[in-house]
Amino acid sequence: MIDLLTNPSALVEFLSTCLRLSVPLVFAALGGVLCERSGVFNIALEGMILAGAFGAAVGAFLSGGPAGGLAVGILCGMAIGAVLAVLGISLRANQIVVGIALNLFVLSITAYLARIVFGGQANTMRLNGFEHTPVPLLSDLPIIGKPLFGQDPLVVVMLVTVGAVWFLLFRTRFGLAVRAVGEAPGAVDTAGLSVTGLRYACVLGSGALAAMGGCYLVLSQIYLFSEDMSAGKGFIALAAVILGRWHPVGAFLACLLFGLFDALQLRLQFTNPDVPHEFFTMLPYLVTLVALVGLVGRPTPPRAIGRPYRREGD
Repeated sequence: MIDLLTNPSALVEFLSTCLRLSVPLVFAALGGVLCERSGVFNIALEGMILAGAFGAAVGAFLSGGPAGGLAVGILCGMAIGAVLAVLGISLRANQIVVGIALNLFVLSITAYLARIVFGGQANTMRLNGFEHTPVPLLSDLPIIGKPLFGQDPLVVVMLVTVGAVWFLLFRTRFGLAVRAVGEAPGAVDTAGLSVTGLRYACVLGSGALAAMGGCYLVLSQIYLFSEDMSAGKGFIALAAVILGRWHPVGAFLACLLFGLFDALQLRLQFTNPDVPHEFFTMLPYLVTLVALVGLVGRPTPPRAIGRPYRREGD
């Protein structure tokens, strides 16, 4: 590990790997922040990532290009968000139960449909995805240039999205309404705004953002779809939301922490082949648990989270 401090090329490659591993988590965590700030508990992030990955694979397979895959993937994530919104907001079902059910449903339906759509080539084909497109000038910056601006377009989109979600939540009237509806929906209703409309918009937006994490897996990392390829990333993103205290920048930094230790465990596996790889694989998850227990303290979520809103007289 000393070479990371003495070899700039090794350090740049390590930081690039760290960021690549963080991208799906960041997209999903931003979706979680947006959804839960509006008062809707979103444990279905895992299913949204997987739905986005499947949609991206189908879209790229049928259209022959990554743009079609990205569009279909986002639509699939929004479809899962729409189901969560209908059941959890309109029908007032338990949002945790609905989220778990959606995760199980997406896991099963994507595995089944993948066999129908892709057939026997599901695990051998290579989809057309995004290529590395360095940003002129910015990608030439020392150390941080290549990791931040020398990768595929979705990495830059992710960085822009972090700022966009922050600006939306904390610098716009819509964001003020979203934060208010997560704290005191009755006051928002009294002010003449639609609690249901605001929450629907946030849940659909959450589905779109989380799905982009799945799109990144297919279109920028693996270039194919495999069953359960989300591999628990939605739950890690949910932990990042809590660790980041429901703030987009905090969630982004928490995802980077996980990506850092995920990249570290891969490097440790390579440099220590005699040690069972499972020992290193658990490292990022262990760090996440320690951070949640030891660093967060007692987090304070939005006061109305998980509580369906009922108008007087309903």
